[in-house]
Amino acid sequence: MELEIRKIVTISEETYIEGFKKAENPVRIAASLAVIKNPFAGRYEENLQPLIESASEKLGALLPQKAMEALGITGADVEGYGKGALVGLDGEIEHGSAIIHTLTFGNPFRTLCDNAETLLPSAEKRGSAGSSIDLAIKHKMDPKIRSHHMTFETRIPDAPRNAEIIIAAVVTASGRAHPRIGSLHKELEGIFPS
Repeated sequence: MELEIRKIVTISEETYIEGFKKAENPVRIAASLAVIKNPFAGRYEENLQPLIESASEKLGALLPQKAMEALGITGADVEGYGKGALVGLDGEIEHGSAIIHTLTFGNPFRTLCDNAETLLPSAEKRGSAGSSIDLAIKHKMDPKIRSHHMTFETRIPDAPRNAEIIIAAVVTASGRAHPRIGSLHKELEGIFPS
């Protein structure tokens, strides 16, 4: 099975003012989204391995690299990341999940992000062309650092078509603009004293 990419869309955002206060440094986020053909659209397929083998590793390496390029950063500069799949109406959410919930997708992504350690947070859903998806983001080394828990909404006006899947990778060069709720580590110290 061959991976068929119709287009790749990369979206970046820089936020300078949040909550009526200027950010010390702009919050910089970019997502790269590949619109691919869904070979299993319109039918049930028990074995999703051919889809995984054709798409996971390639997209797990390609998309985060494009997102980093959009921000002009390297993997060492990435602080948070996430992934997502938006499946067209004739597909199953499982088709998108099969691509992104594998080590063949996650390991290249983590390697590009300077050997990141955390699981990539994800979002999966089905929708028509122009549907949005909110990509979850967490810190690349420590999931308990709440300053990097955020989402990035994306959409492509003409995708996914009924027999397509959008696969997305998102990276950020910082956490939220003015984090004030503290780390889960500190909260756990209060609840579970040593």
